[in-house]
Amino acid sequence: MPESRQHGRCRALSPPRSQRCGAYHFELFKRGSRRYEKVSYPLRCGVYHEIDGPDAVLHLDLNHQPLRLIGKQKNWPHPQEWLKRTIGDDWIYYSTGGYTGVFETTGEFYLPNLPYVTNNHLGGKPLDQEPIRSQVECWPAVIDSIASSCRGCSDEIDLLIERIRQRTPVSLARRAKLLHRIVNGPVSVLPPDTRHVDYQVIPVNVSLGCLYKCSFCRVKNMSSFTQLTLAQIEAQLDSLHALLADDLINFNAIFLGQHDGLSCTSSLLCAAVESAHRKLDLEASYLDGTNTFLFGSVGSLHAAEEKLFDDLDKLPGRVFINIGLESADQATLDLLGKPLRAEKVSAAFHLIQTINKRYRSIEITANFVTDPDLPESHYKTMMELIRDQVATTRDKGCIYLSPLRFNDPSRARLFDFYKIKRLSRLPLYMYTIQRL
Repeated sequence: MPESRQHGRCRALSPPRSQRCGAYHFELFKRGSRRYEKVSYPLRCGVYHEIDGPDAVLHLDLNHQPLRLIGKQKNWPHPQEWLKRTIGDDWIYYSTGGYTGVFETTGEFYLPNLPYVTNNHLGGKPLDQEPIRSQVECWPAVIDSIASSCRGCSDEIDLLIERIRQRTPVSLARRAKLLHRIVNGPVSVLPPDTRHVDYQVIPVNVSLGCLYKCSFCRVKNMSSFTQLTLAQIEAQLDSLHALLADDLINFNAIFLGQHDGLSCTSSLLCAAVESAHRKLDLEASYLDGTNTFLFGSVGSLHAAEEKLFDDLDKLPGRVFINIGLESADQATLDLLGKPLRAEKVSAAFHLIQTINKRYRSIEITANFVTDPDLPESHYKTMMELIRDQVATTRDKGCIYLSPLRFNDPSRARLFDFYKIKRLSRLPLYMYTIQRL
């Protein structure tokens, strides 16, 4: 798509330019891909600054914050693996994991290895290994080395380095805390479908808390469900616009949190999406298309009127709604402390299939729990739904399996996963639980 498309931020974007300063090569406003795609090589999306040096390649966002870091040392694990820093100030290591196995398990070609335990069930802790750990800990020294080597190279490079040096670890942590204050606390879990945009979403709370207080859950809060007002939502949007500033152009997706956005009224949800597009100017993103992500529950799905989905389908971009079904087996639901009847779960599953068939721009996905200690009846009822009661193979409406125990790598668990995946008539992946 040409850069002259009629969007304000794209028209105002500075042209790309490059300059060499000694051992360092600078590419400013480098153009990456406009689209997130499933490919088996590193695909850099958006617009960013690149500094290629002897020991590492550093990518900076348009607010001059560290975005990606790729080591060039001999002991760097793989030339196509990299570190990424999120707006929540976490460093994540993307590993190949053998390509095919990772793609079959997660739906992505690269596995995000997190500094917390919520996907350790896939095995490996590369963030604890050298030289990855030292790069995370010592990236400010990389900046200092660039500054000492390139000072006086040009006014533009001097200004760039000065701005980068202002983004100290303390400053970045402070900005992450500001993000969390804006949206009423840390984002403890993102919908699994945000993998389609590499988890690069702007969080906007439309509600707080959740309907159920399931005893098994380790990521939701225990506050009662509360719908926010449109004024409160728009205040968040104004603050997020100011925080993201120049880098707003690199976002084309929002997450309407917290844990059950679908429980909000139709009028509030649609107004929130429209306000986000307007106030964050999502249509002007460098990235093609726009996306809205949110969670729902069995109760909120059943309570939602058909008009809600009609209205959502008419809004800009695609809408992904993730529903926590957990289990269609009553014994398992009771064990999980989830206050639902199994019949309601099964009915919700079939309602999801109907909505996915009917609406072009809406995709509803669902989660089931998995654990070696769950009753056999849990897996039997799950297979009846995703195999026996789905007439043909479909490519819409992913099923995500969410482990109850995160920090417990197990080959047997992955073997069971692949067995279920082969039989499912719906796309089936493991849930990589990321925060922000």
